[in-house]
Amino acid sequence: MDPQYPIGKFQWGGVITDEQREQLIDQIEQVPAQLRKAVAGLREEQVDTPYRPGGWTVRQVVHHLSDSHMNAYVRFRLALTEDEPTIKPYDQERWATLEDARTAPAELSLSLLESLHRRLVLLLRSLRAEDFARTFRHPEMGVVTLDKLLGMYAWHGRHHIAHITSLRDRMGWK
Repeated sequence: MDPQYPIGKFQWGGVITDEQREQLIDQIEQVPAQLRKAVAGLREEQVDTPYRPGGWTVRQVVHHLSDSHMNAYVRFRLALTEDEPTIKPYDQERWATLEDARTAPAELSLSLLESLHRRLVLLLRSLRAEDFARTFRHPEMGVVTLDKLLGMYAWHGRHHIAHITSLRDRMGWK
């Protein structure tokens, strides 16, 4: 298993069904509870352990998830309210080195992610199938549909939770 991609890299097939879309929304809805479970009972020194050599600490992964999913939430809303807006990317590596990402209690981002995902899931479940065909322009990725963004963020949550759970397994932290 590759510690950097414990569930594999994101792959996009291009078209999804209504049923698959519902499954992806369900996966996004489960992220906060799964993340909370993944970090439950970890001591401070464990939270400050990188999930792989040269990787982020568990704390940074938790904060990254809230940072990234806030950006995703805004991207959904921009694409729904503007015609193919150009979004602003952010440097996730540099964000992860900021003081709050390195030192703030994980609970801050766990709570934030719970509230954020409640709003995000409400928004996603309110959309019609044709809404997911709306797009935004990413300066590095080009034009992105909301269906693809949905798939990316369902994968993204599972991907980072697997970083933590696979570290726990490797280290024998039960």
